[in-house]
Amino acid sequence: MKQIKLILSALLVILVMASNAQAQATLKQIIKKGELRVGITGNQPPFSMKSKSGNYIGYEIDLATMLAQSLNVELKLVLMDFNDLIPALEDGEVDLVMSGMTITPERNMRVAFVGPYMVSGKSILTKSKLLSKSESTEDINMNPKMRIAVLAGSTSEIFAKAYMTNADIAPVSSYDEAIDMLRNDVVKAVVADYPFTLVSALKYGHEGIVSLEEPLTIEPIGAALPQGDPLFLNLVQNYMNSLQLAGIFEELNQKWLENGMWLLQVE
Repeated sequence: MKQIKLILSALLVILVMASNAQAQATLKQIIKKGELRVGITGNQPPFSMKSKSGNYIGYEIDLATMLAQSLNVELKLVLMDFNDLIPALEDGEVDLVMSGMTITPERNMRVAFVGPYMVSGKSILTKSKLLSKSESTEDINMNPKMRIAVLAGSTSEIFAKAYMTNADIAPVSSYDEAIDMLRNDVVKAVVADYPFTLVSALKYGHEGIVSLEEPLTIEPIGAALPQGDPLFLNLVQNYMNSLQLAGIFEELNQKWLENGMWLLQVE
């Protein structure tokens, strides 16, 4: 019995040592490889989107670029569907995720979060004048059964399924797909984060697409980091705090949320 306890104790020590080594692996690998791998969808304006020149631009692209520069490493953007971002972070395929991700308890039990650096909320995009005047999910549910597009694996999907019970919810792999469905009248509305709906309404307003004037909910947006890496987490949090104190977030809000000049850079 004592021998079994000794073996178990030895195994526990080995596991703890391995865990501690893994906990410091992210930052060491970033410095060693000279690159910061950031997971994005690349189709979530104003967070990230492809410009006419082929480069990716956006609120979180600026944040990621500044973070990489502060570490004196290259920024490598890793594109994938939103639903694959957290699994990729857990598997070590990316070092962090910046993709308009809402901080939720469910996600926080899987990965760490830094932020929030933006407060968002759920809104809808639609061509319907009646829907565009909705002030609550109750208003939306009063409409006849309709089809609504949501990003698969997002809090928008959870929100729509929970509160828009009279709707036919259609999960899609990208916001580009959702917008195309709305433009072609395949769906009656798109449920998404408020910044995205505002920007999309600016971009496609000539087609009659509008956003709610106020979000239906309030949600914090932050960066997702690997679980169990306190040094990397502390570094990113301190850097974000420095940006906050320097007024950088105010500048980013003005650039990407208030001034629509960047729309000229995208198709």
